[in-house]
Amino acid sequence: MTPVLIEAASAVPQTWRNGGGQTRELLTWPTQAPWRLRISRADITADGPFSPFPGVTRWFAVLSGGGVALTLADQRHALHAHDAPLCFDGALAPDCVLLDGPTQDLNLMAIGGDAVMARVVNGVTWRGHWQMQGLYTTVAGLWHSAQAQCPVPADTLLWHAQAADTGDWTFTAQAHTEGGAWWLGFTP
Repeated sequence: MTPVLIEAASAVPQTWRNGGGQTRELLTWPTQAPWRLRISRADITADGPFSPFPGVTRWFAVLSGGGVALTLADQRHALHAHDAPLCFDGALAPDCVLLDGPTQDLNLMAIGGDAVMARVVNGVTWRGHWQMQGLYTTVAGLWHSAQAQCPVPADTLLWHAQAADTGDWTFTAQAHTEGGAWWLGFTP
């Protein structure tokens, strides 16, 4: 199966209820409500609490900008663009403080099942075993597996809805530029 490419610029931005930013919803599964998997990119422009998502496991990674500090259960987590993603209970609705100006982030939210978000190491193989899996990148590069390869533009989600092509995946950035990429997986 050929992967689907979803460019972030093609997703319509939606303003948050608290006015502190906007979200670009890249993917929901199933496509009809209610979703069990949601992948989005957000622009955080002001301090404020996240919306609560009871029953949701949430993965969060900073893509660019000065980073954020999230307070979860009285514990502060400072996150920057090169840090590993943070996984937390979506019901907690952490308070978010910008560390040094606006920040862009990646979110993977899952209801039940097994979900993952992991930072890509350029050119190093990742072994995926999820029924649905993909890659989000802020830099252009080449994704390849044992069965296929595909150029991926910057700020794009590459997604396999039925990952028959699981196994070893690799992403190699075209140039040594600022930015990064993240592996994403979900099995309902």
